[in-house]
Amino acid sequence: MAEGNQGYKGKALAILKKFNVRVWSEAVISSTRGEFNGIVLPRSENDDDKHIVLKLITGYNIGIATDTIENIKECGYKEAHYKIPEKEFPVSENKPNIKLFGTGGTIASRLDYRTGAVIPAFSPGELYGAVPELADICNLTTDKLFAVFSENMGPKQYTVLAKAIGEQIEKGIDGIVIGHGTDTMHHTAAALSFMVQNPPIPIVMVGSQRSSDRPSSDAALNLIHATKAAAESDIAEVLVCMFGPTSDEYGLLHMGTRVRKMHSSYRSTFRTIGDIPVAMIDTEKITPIKHNYNKRRNDRDVKITPVFEEKVALVYYYPNMQPDIIDSLVANGYKGIVIAGTGLGHVNKPVYPAIERATKAGVAIYMTVQTLWGYVHMFVYDTGRDLMSIGIIPTENMLPEVAYVKLGWALGQTDDMEKVKEIMLTPISDEITKREPYNGYLVFQGGIPEVEEFLRDIHK
Repeated sequence: MAEGNQGYKGKALAILKKFNVRVWSEAVISSTRGEFNGIVLPRSENDDDKHIVLKLITGYNIGIATDTIENIKECGYKEAHYKIPEKEFPVSENKPNIKLFGTGGTIASRLDYRTGAVIPAFSPGELYGAVPELADICNLTTDKLFAVFSENMGPKQYTVLAKAIGEQIEKGIDGIVIGHGTDTMHHTAAALSFMVQNPPIPIVMVGSQRSSDRPSSDAALNLIHATKAAAESDIAEVLVCMFGPTSDEYGLLHMGTRVRKMHSSYRSTFRTIGDIPVAMIDTEKITPIKHNYNKRRNDRDVKITPVFEEKVALVYYYPNMQPDIIDSLVANGYKGIVIAGTGLGHVNKPVYPAIERATKAGVAIYMTVQTLWGYVHMFVYDTGRDLMSIGIIPTENMLPEVAYVKLGWALGQTDDMEKVKEIMLTPISDEITKREPYNGYLVFQGGIPEVEEFLRDIHK
């Protein structure tokens, strides 16, 4: 193996040497479990020595146990190229100008065969190299602000993004796309909804559930949809653009304060909660579902407020939660706490004294509901009224993560608790709505006859 072991060791390396097969060669592996045709991939340095990894023609990777291998035949060899070359984006005077901000995440990723992990690797320019259809939609310029997974996004990145968006709006850009990891995209979307108020153009966040090297990747189509929304839509809001159904029929545009990731792996993971999506989108058209959104304007007026108090916590209440949870946050200097309470907004009585100590110490405490759908109603039971009497403030139907982000943003502006309350309870971008529409709560349950009929006959 002239190319070196490339992560192979022990039994696996011995098998490759025995049949004189190189990594990156096209090979046919005969085993006791059948015959497999594909490309021999490098091995993660952290993996065992008992498998040969093969990328099948379908694009999926499989591991073949060495003790099942009877023969390997090398059929060809092609040197591997990891990098998609960046391409200069073609410019047309009659197309809108779109800025793509890269932050990292799965939409900008490749497989690192050294560790076997998906890592941020594509620059925004490389994304165009991978998705040339973008040139049919707009003139695209790119700026790679960060290269991090979304779990590492936080207040520092929120404020940088907000300022960068403001600068692009001032320069006259027609729309903005933000490539972002999906795990915390709804947090960033909420932060930008508050930090970038009354934008005159669409600001569209997009990611993918499956990395670009997988045949089932949603990265390219999501990016095409998001770019089309930024270039052609009249919806001047912070939006999240991801798959609608788990198939590739269409995407959905969700309001940045009403959206949430609801499944760890489905491509249709993002759902609007307590409302309906703003629009459907495919490669041909954008179809509004709601009509009460801010419209695109020709002015450059926008309010940028890039501030955030980091000493804010989101606490998910659970039965038998102890008061020291609250006390420890106060002792560590936290200025705000959002509680995701049970039912209409409740916690157990042993926690009451800690909450009262916290509010008397000047800590802002707000209540949301862990049910996600529905409103906080703290006047219904004694529990809710008692909690309000010791200083907890209900947040209507704000989602817990959105309330957390908004409280951090509010406390970043002022320490005056009355002003904080005014900011928190004044709707800015549909984070609080007057009512939940009749079709704003739909959770179908499999196995029920009418749902199974729908799945069989209506939406196959």
